[in-house]
Amino acid sequence: MSVRKINLALQGGGAHGAFSWGAITRLLREDSIEIAAISGASAGALNGAALAAGLSSAKGQRGRDAAIQNLDYIWSQVSQISDNTVVRWLHSMFPTPRGWQRLTELFSPIAWMEGLTRIFSPYDSGPFYSNPLAAILREMPHPALGLPSGPQFFVSATNVRTGRIRVFEGAEVTVDAVLASACLPSIFRAVEIDDPRTGRREAYWDGGYSGNPALFPLYARDLPRDIVIVNINPMLRDVLPKSPVEIQDRINEVSFNAALLSELRAINFVKKLHGEGRLTGREMKNPLIHMVMDDFLMNKLTAGTKLVPEPGLLPVLRNAGYAAAERFLQYHAKNLGERDSIDLAALFS
Repeated sequence: MSVRKINLALQGGGAHGAFSWGAITRLLREDSIEIAAISGASAGALNGAALAAGLSSAKGQRGRDAAIQNLDYIWSQVSQISDNTVVRWLHSMFPTPRGWQRLTELFSPIAWMEGLTRIFSPYDSGPFYSNPLAAILREMPHPALGLPSGPQFFVSATNVRTGRIRVFEGAEVTVDAVLASACLPSIFRAVEIDDPRTGRREAYWDGGYSGNPALFPLYARDLPRDIVIVNINPMLRDVLPKSPVEIQDRINEVSFNAALLSELRAINFVKKLHGEGRLTGREMKNPLIHMVMDDFLMNKLTAGTKLVPEPGLLPVLRNAGYAAAERFLQYHAKNLGERDSIDLAALFS
């Protein structure tokens, strides 16, 4: 069986990144698929770090197994905070009426956290501040980042000073770069990194604000045409949001999809020019776009569970991601190297 090389683009979305955990695990178990490059933002950068470090640690099956070990470790650590007994008790007492559901939203730890972040800053903790993600990354079974072996790895962060995207690559990809990509400013302090490009120490916030994930690094001539995007934030939501929580959730999704949609629109424009024969003789890549997603599941979740996942949610997301990747391989693997698996023109019609 011939090996097909792909680029993997991993969206951010907090604890919902467990969906990508499952999808990546399934792709790693497919011998006919080789991951040539990874672009990740926020939770996608965490998943990408686990994947890239594992694949860089050894060749062949050993590298794939190492990547799976890294992913399992990261999400085992995240799961330790997901068994929220308060939310479980409230939903068991008031399981169905919408009014009670609204009440549990108001009194859940998610609501408390959102309220506190409007009053307190992560800088208020003084010398006691620490970012728990740092220890998780450094204690992965295979923690080395920025190695020349393995897939190319691109990590997106948002420069606080300029508001522009900063893509770390190669030896620039350190634990701090991944932390910068996953830095929600209401929860974590900005991650400061000395940047030789600007000659100054720059502060960075979550990469999802400026590229979720960034696709343009994957256009390089030495990389394959196929870009497989693992979607966490639903593109479509047919039900009109009406409650305060529903409205805020949809604002969150729209904001974190904006940069990706902008890049997809540009790709669609290039495809149109290619189709019209107007790029003959010009060096402009025509990437092939594919998506692994489960909008039905994601439409049932809220932005709140990105921060505080409900009990048992992470395994559900992991299994859903695994199943979505299985469906992609079953129905769309034949498109790799040949054609898109999604209709971009219809997406923007």
